[in-house]
Amino acid sequence: MGQDRGLPVLLVDLDTVAPHERVDAFQHALDQSVPNDVVHEDPAAGIRARLEGWRIGALDLVDARGTGFQVRRTEKHLRRLRERPIVSVTLQTRGTGRVELAGRQQLLGPDDISVLHEVSARTYGWSGTGSSQALMIDAGRLGLPVETVVEASFRLRASPLYDLTLGHLRDLWRDPARLEAGAGAPALGDATTELVRALLVSAMYDTGEPVVRAALDDTLTTRVLAYLRRHLTEPDLTPERIAVAHCISRRQLYTVLRRAGISLEQWLITERLEVARTMLASSAHQDRTIAAVAARCGFTSASHFSRRFQAAYGLTPREWRRHAARATSLQGS
Repeated sequence: MGQDRGLPVLLVDLDTVAPHERVDAFQHALDQSVPNDVVHEDPAAGIRARLEGWRIGALDLVDARGTGFQVRRTEKHLRRLRERPIVSVTLQTRGTGRVELAGRQQLLGPDDISVLHEVSARTYGWSGTGSSQALMIDAGRLGLPVETVVEASFRLRASPLYDLTLGHLRDLWRDPARLEAGAGAPALGDATTELVRALLVSAMYDTGEPVVRAALDDTLTTRVLAYLRRHLTEPDLTPERIAVAHCISRRQLYTVLRRAGISLEQWLITERLEVARTMLASSAHQDRTIAAVAARCGFTSASHFSRRFQAAYGLTPREWRRHAARATSLQGS
């Protein structure tokens, strides 16, 4: 599903379809991947749905929004699934989602992660107007039995990686087009797959089990980077603090990042400069001084910040702010 940055693939938009054809159009759109029975909550009142997609490495991402519906997959449908099934990892971004699986029901809110294996009978949907964000992982790449995925899906919050995974998924959805176009997209897709695998394994087994320790080790780089992003603008984000937070030595921290091709100090500066660049271009922060923006982004020295900013972007922070303000003014005229 590749495309230029900022242009997601439009999978379906029922606003472009005649009202009397929308039921069939929605069914057809879903049947392109796997068969389902679709029941709309109130077809007489009008059906709306819009699905957009991106691809980050080996992951497909789908943003779905629309009126209430249920998608039912029965044992009959499972006989017609594709050869390479997927595991979906979904966030409910609006409304309350509902999943019925293995005789149990889950209600999904904004802080819930839903994991569903394609090779399992279930019902999914929401009432009223809702939206969700789902990423699709090749089940073969995940490498877990169907039974493990199904059982773990009810125990996700028992995993020590739950909050980390939730934050990571939200980060993916902040700007999927930028991530899709980035050179690191394949590595990001692989790291996300490993993180989801570790989430499921650690939800199923005690953290002392060898299989869990192995999964945690495999996702250490992803967990460290997620931690860095959460605390990016804090001036006391030192190597020692990062290492302690992950129960490793400072030497191990540098080794892990070096294997991923990352220089810790340079990574922090680059990411902080990008945050500062966005703040300086925003009208919401126009009253902040350059020094205040620098401090807000984790720089302890305004002069050091200005030198780094100019080296990175070819303009001083003040020049960039004026340039961004002029560009905004021209767009508004």
